[in-house]
Amino acid sequence: MFRDLGDRLYSGEKSVDVVGRWRIWYAISAVAVLVALGAVLFRGLNLGIEFKGGAEFVLPSSKVSIVQAREFMSDLGVPTAVVIQVGQDRLQIQTPVISEEDSLRLGTEIAKRIGVGEEEIAVRTVGPTWGADITQQAIISLGVFLFLVAVFLSIYLDWRSAIAALVALLHDVIITVGVYAIFGLKVTPATIIGVLTILAYSLYDTVVVFDKVRENTKGILQQSRYTYNEAVNLAVNQTFIRSINTSVTTLLPITAILVVGAGVFNAGTLIELAVALGVGVLVGTYSSIFIAPCVLAQLKDRQPAIIALNRRVKARRADKEKGQTKN
Repeated sequence: MFRDLGDRLYSGEKSVDVVGRWRIWYAISAVAVLVALGAVLFRGLNLGIEFKGGAEFVLPSSKVSIVQAREFMSDLGVPTAVVIQVGQDRLQIQTPVISEEDSLRLGTEIAKRIGVGEEEIAVRTVGPTWGADITQQAIISLGVFLFLVAVFLSIYLDWRSAIAALVALLHDVIITVGVYAIFGLKVTPATIIGVLTILAYSLYDTVVVFDKVRENTKGILQQSRYTYNEAVNLAVNQTFIRSINTSVTTLLPITAILVVGAGVFNAGTLIELAVALGVGVLVGTYSSIFIAPCVLAQLKDRQPAIIALNRRVKARRADKEKGQTKN
């Protein structure tokens, strides 16, 4: 069924008016982006200690429950400590920024409270300066990625395609980050890796569509049968099924990572990576089909040559309708 639908979309026998309904897609994206930005501004991001600094203690969960751990951390003077289950047999306790001496003292006290040797308590301390450096490097990485994307697409296609692709990528980043804020998911270096990975995926999907647009619009100014927007819409339809199939096959292993990471091992790093990948693939597929092509078409519509083409096409169709009416 999908193969038949794909053939009909590719040949133009059946067409979904994606570009012509740009207001609908923009409205959907605007709502999603506003919700995401609101979540980030009002709820904030649950940053891991790699970004905000702090101390982390990993201990055997067989010796103590989460509730007990919270109680004795409060007794030890750290009532704001966050206690979570990690895997099947470990607990992780995170505290605000403390000195290395205090972290070692806490490690010793925790070992005494649960009745194990100090060597069984894994202690990790991250200073606020190191956390700030990690945050800065993450922002720089994103900026460099977007800059290189703009340069590459400007050379490979044109600057309008670069702008359209950047709009789609920023759309993907904001919504993905918003999901983390809405659900309070921890943001770690694994999250950043996931975000950069899905941006590359989204860019690839967008370039595939734009490459088809370039193929369909080659020599378009020398004819008067169809407009630029119609050629863009045909390109979207021709790559529609391919984008859906690629996304589905990509989501299958990501779902497996989530199931194994969350359901079997309760591994935080796998969950943080898989959520970014899963949300990014869904949002990236949407933006490459419904956002980037529409932005490109609207930017192109401002060109004098494209405006003249649209007029010629409309005039020819009007003349054709008049001729049919007379007959």
